[in-house]
Amino acid sequence: MARRTVLPPVVRAWASVRRAWRLSLQLRITTITLLASGALVGVFGVTVAKRITDQLLDDKIQHASMLVANGGDWATGQLNTVTQISDPGLDSLLETVLARLAQDAGEGVVVAAVQSHEPLSAASTYPDIGDITPPVSEELRDTITEKPQRARQIRTADLGRGERAYLIFGTPVPMSWGYLELYYFFPLDREAKVAGQMRATVAATGGALVLLLVVVAGLVTRLVVRPVRLAARTAQRLSAGLLDQRMEVRGEDDLALLAASFNQMATNLQRHIHRLEEMSRLQRRFTSDVSHELRTPLTTVRMAADLIFAERDSFEPAVARSAELLQRELDRFESLLTDLLEISRFDAGFAVLDAEPTDLVGIVRRVADRLSPLAARAGSEIQLVLPEHPVIAEVDGRRVERILRNLVGNAVEHGEGRPVRVTLAADEGAVAVTVRDYGIGLQPGEEKMVFNRFWRSDPSRARQTGGTGLGLSISLEDARLHGGWLEAWGAPGEGSQFRLTLPLRPGDRLISSPLRLVPEDARRAGSPDAPPDADSPGTRGGGAAGAPSDLVETATEVGSG
Repeated sequence: MARRTVLPPVVRAWASVRRAWRLSLQLRITTITLLASGALVGVFGVTVAKRITDQLLDDKIQHASMLVANGGDWATGQLNTVTQISDPGLDSLLETVLARLAQDAGEGVVVAAVQSHEPLSAASTYPDIGDITPPVSEELRDTITEKPQRARQIRTADLGRGERAYLIFGTPVPMSWGYLELYYFFPLDREAKVAGQMRATVAATGGALVLLLVVVAGLVTRLVVRPVRLAARTAQRLSAGLLDQRMEVRGEDDLALLAASFNQMATNLQRHIHRLEEMSRLQRRFTSDVSHELRTPLTTVRMAADLIFAERDSFEPAVARSAELLQRELDRFESLLTDLLEISRFDAGFAVLDAEPTDLVGIVRRVADRLSPLAARAGSEIQLVLPEHPVIAEVDGRRVERILRNLVGNAVEHGEGRPVRVTLAADEGAVAVTVRDYGIGLQPGEEKMVFNRFWRSDPSRARQTGGTGLGLSISLEDARLHGGWLEAWGAPGEGSQFRLTLPLRPGDRLISSPLRLVPEDARRAGSPDAPPDADSPGTRGGGAAGAPSDLVETATEVGSG
């Protein structure tokens, strides 16, 4: 239970640290400077402290070695007057020698003597340390007695004055009956104190140096990062449409040059954007004006052409054929004019959605019936995959029918005489219609370009297929007006599929589509243009293209009448 209580704050703190590390260049540079300088100063401080400590110890050893050498020689001359170990004057003489040696060695030094091969507990010391056994290792005693020569070691011991470190020097004193082991115990209190003070000084100096480096790095980084942050913030405002935002220019250094260049770029962008907006506005106005101005003469020409077309049977064959061509081209011209007027309404923001409950099954069937003559001439069949029950959605039926008419008409024109499959499905929040053809397909990247105005896959003026290039762009605007999606998929030689997804009720937000964008047969074939998840965010997978189980597939050719 305690772990569950502590873990979330730790995780949140770690997430906050990671986020700050990713977002703040100043934090990263300051932290890296802190770590690098701290490591460098730490190594330097340890090295300096060790060198100082070693130097103090070397000085102590040299001084002690000289004292021990002189003291050993002097003790040898004093004790050689005793020729037998049983001499009763040996103890008093030894005590006098040890006292003199301790006095010459300095304050705090303990001097001890013990007969070789005797236990250290029998050693004589000055000053007297009572029952305390001097801390001398066996290796040191063996070196003194077997070599024999002077030797030293450093050990921590309590010689009646508390626990402290001692530099222990031992030297053999030759006697007529053997060797006397003479030991000096030099306390290292002063050296330890000086070394501690030096380490503290080095640590404090290193810490202050690291802190100074961090502060300098932070200030320098701030000087560099602050203009970059201002530039980023100004760029965000510019991208949001606030084209009058500029950076403040201070000084004449590189950062000032950056700010001046940024401002110049923003000014040029603002000028170009205003120019493009003006051109776009003039283009929209021109399109709208021309469309409206052409409507009146077109009506007059249409009335005259209808009269001529109605009387074509009484004309000569060549004149009758001309009347038919005139009627057909007027139909195309009127269709283009209608598309231009619709586009101008979208640009002006006058398009209004007239939504009402509508059965989409009926709309799909009506579109298929109306395009049956076109399908018959192209040698294609329109296959419908529709639910058995009505699919009711609050949509603008006229606009939805126009979308489907454009999609199915394009599929028939580019389907190269192969079937065109139209599938309708719905779920609890959306309805979708897919139009699948098996024609020439789309090149990579064209699935986005097909919705551009006046775009055609065959740009030549001698093309045999394709209309004005406005149908899909109008369909996209109709889908957006419903709050829906209109998407395309295609692969060269595998055909294409368009998907229209609309919410069941106006204002609802789409999160998924009942049908997949990439056809199931393209997925099974492993098309390189059919990734495992090519649908819009949230689209469900699996099943027959995600369609409900109550779909009934019918492969009926919509006849030629």
